[in-house]
Amino acid sequence: MHLNRFSACGFRSLTHVTDIPLGSPTILAGRNDGGKSAVLAALAFLLGEHRLTDEDRTYEQGEGLKGQRCAETWVEGGFTLDAAEQAASELHSELRIRRRSRAGEAACWEYYGLVPTDSRLHGLGRLLRKDLADLVREFGLTPSGTLKEDLLAALTAHAKTLPQTEQWQPLPKQLEERLPRLLAFGGRDESPDDAVRTALNSCYETYLQDETLQGRVREIEAEITQRLEKEADSLCQHIRQHCAEFVGVEVKPEVSFKGGFKRAPLEVSKADGEPVDLTRSGQGSTRRIALAVWEWTSNLLENNELAAAAEQDEQEPTQTIVVYDEPDTHLDYRHQRTVMDIIRKQCALPHVNVMVATHSMNLIDGVDIADVVHLKLGPNGRTLVERLQDDTHDGIDFHLGRIAAAVGLRNSVLLHERCFLAVEGPTEQQSVPLLFRLSQGLSLQAAGIALWACDNNEGALHLAGYLVKHERTVMLMVDADSRANKHFKTEKLIKAGLDLTKQVAYVGESDGYKELEELFSDAQWAAAANAHWPRPQEHLWDADDFAAHRGSKFSDRILYMIKEQATEKSPNGKADMLYGLVSMLTTAEEVPTQLRDIFTEVQALAC
Repeated sequence: MHLNRFSACGFRSLTHVTDIPLGSPTILAGRNDGGKSAVLAALAFLLGEHRLTDEDRTYEQGEGLKGQRCAETWVEGGFTLDAAEQAASELHSELRIRRRSRAGEAACWEYYGLVPTDSRLHGLGRLLRKDLADLVREFGLTPSGTLKEDLLAALTAHAKTLPQTEQWQPLPKQLEERLPRLLAFGGRDESPDDAVRTALNSCYETYLQDETLQGRVREIEAEITQRLEKEADSLCQHIRQHCAEFVGVEVKPEVSFKGGFKRAPLEVSKADGEPVDLTRSGQGSTRRIALAVWEWTSNLLENNELAAAAEQDEQEPTQTIVVYDEPDTHLDYRHQRTVMDIIRKQCALPHVNVMVATHSMNLIDGVDIADVVHLKLGPNGRTLVERLQDDTHDGIDFHLGRIAAAVGLRNSVLLHERCFLAVEGPTEQQSVPLLFRLSQGLSLQAAGIALWACDNNEGALHLAGYLVKHERTVMLMVDADSRANKHFKTEKLIKAGLDLTKQVAYVGESDGYKELEELFSDAQWAAAANAHWPRPQEHLWDADDFAAHRGSKFSDRILYMIKEQATEKSPNGKADMLYGLVSMLTTAEEVPTQLRDIFTEVQALAC
């Protein structure tokens, strides 16, 4: 059984979040208190590793509901069953399974599927033999024997012949046992002891499934169960004697050694034999020990995969989900890279998935954008999920991720920046950061603005349209002569959702120019050329040399002129030429007025 995605309702700040993917890996990003830990705890609840308390239930919102907790909490997963699981359960390969808890009731697993419309035939596998026998007589069936299995088989076969309806129903025991196992390595304050216990608990569960040990373990479990049943019978008789109104009283003890592994204290010492108190050592030391444990766990998982492949069992290995909560906290950069290597190694294993809650830009930028889940609190204090996706087409996730990478936008930028400034190409990409800082007195990053170049004009426009659609702020800044570019036609910009009055700036147009380079004065160009690409001493560049090329393709003409006449070196293309001029500017007033106006508008959009 493989978990692909999950949703949660009524769990802490997760009033109702849907389709959180489980990838290789999935990165949970966002500010503190945005819901990352709640998502991890919800996953643990779904897989039976978290005991729900009243504090986990979301507060209701609305008039007269202040202070009230929600009456129902559930976490639902989208699972894929392997061939053996489908055959055993007679269910489809894609299955919805949830774990639900109503106030005052124990949590239970349910799946969504077909059941007979006759409610008497629901949950047959959980009925006692006496109840099954009563149903067999009621429906006039003829089972092959009198054992519970015979009665159940007859009723199950009969149920399939009756009208069916889809609804939630109890999950069969054999599927409960095939739910993915969770290896959860805690947050920033996790002790090495906890990391060791988590890692060795995986070994403990593996050994319990070993066929050479299973027989003996089951015998002991059965013997203890029988002894408990005798004591339970005595207890039931005692209850019936004192509570005559209850005719039927039964207690069915269940014994399992699955949760029997409790602690594994870690003791370390220095070279001279002096013991080290890890509770008083630095956070860096304890995190490095935890890091070593995680690395060992990777080897263990890999060995388990190899062993399963060698056995060639019909049933696939149980999916393992490894969860890390801020794994790089207190680690230096070298050890942060080790964390990334460990995660990649684990993700490469066929039956292993990894989920990481982190603030690390290195981790966020190290995966495909489609695998990043951005969590943030909405105005009502409830968690909202942001992903780079579009529900209208499954392939757009992948497509937009490739576009974002092609135009140089990092995942962290896509998730965190408040405004996106799209420019035409390398010329603007090199010069605009310097011009903006000089004009506005702060960097683009500090202003929350992401700069990207539209070298791939069609892809960049597509991405801009997507960001606008998903309520991200975008401005397109292109040369006035780009109006002739087929990708920047007015109708295409409108189709992309851009506001032509606020989100599109044609550089130079208001001054009668065609391109960015024309905004700078002839005197500025002459000063830059003399500083970077001089002519012979008796022929210094002057303003007239550049004024002569106004009215035509200015940038092409002056680049050709400089390359032809410079004595030693010349600019390596237009981008290098404009950067040379911009790098000489020292005051905001030297930045062309039109650019200062555009930068002010962009900064206002970012705010």
